[in-house]
Amino acid sequence: MSEQPVPDIEELLYAYSNGYFPMAHPEEDNAIYWHRPEWRGIIPLEQFYVPKNLARLYRNGPFEFSMDRDFKGVMKGCADRETTWISKEIITAYTALFKKGFAHSVEVWRDNKLVGGLYGVEIRKAFFGESMFSRESNASKLALVHLVRYMNYKKLELLDTQYLNDHIRQFGAVEIPDEKYIELLEHALRE
Repeated sequence: MSEQPVPDIEELLYAYSNGYFPMAHPEEDNAIYWHRPEWRGIIPLEQFYVPKNLARLYRNGPFEFSMDRDFKGVMKGCADRETTWISKEIITAYTALFKKGFAHSVEVWRDNKLVGGLYGVEIRKAFFGESMFSRESNASKLALVHLVRYMNYKKLELLDTQYLNDHIRQFGAVEIPDEKYIELLEHALRE
C-alpha cells in the first residue's frame, strides 16, 4: 500500500490494468492508498451459482433492474455505512470514470425507489467490482445476478471482487494468488 493523491482517469485505468485499486482510509483522514492483495477474490463466470429461491425472486419478484441509471446514487448507497473507504474524493474520481464509459452501476428498484445496487469498472473483458449495497433483503445479491447476465451478454471474462467474503462466496467466488490473477487479467485485457 502506498499513499497517493486523488486519482485521475488515466491513473485509475493504468492501476486497474496492473492489478491495483484505490481505497480511502477513514482512520487516516481519508488518505487514498493503492491496494494489490496477495490473494484476490474472483467469481469464475462458468461457476457462478444462483440459489433457486434467488433465481425465482430475480425472475418473478417485485424488483426492476437497470444499468447506469443512477450511478451516483449507487455510490452513495454503497458509502452509506458507519465506516467506508468510499470518500467524497473516491466518488468524484469514479463519477469521472463513469462519464467516460469505464464505470458502471447496476440498480435494483422497488416502487421507483433505489433499494440496492453495485458499481465497478469495466476495461475490455474485465469487470472490477467495487462495492454493493442493500436497503431491502437480497437486493445486492439480485444486482450481482443482473451484473453476471450483463457480463455474459457482453462476453466479458473476468469478474474481480477484490477480496473474498461470505456474501459472494455463496455465488462461487474463490480466492486466487496474485500471480494467477495477473495472468487472467492480462488475458481479459488483450484485444
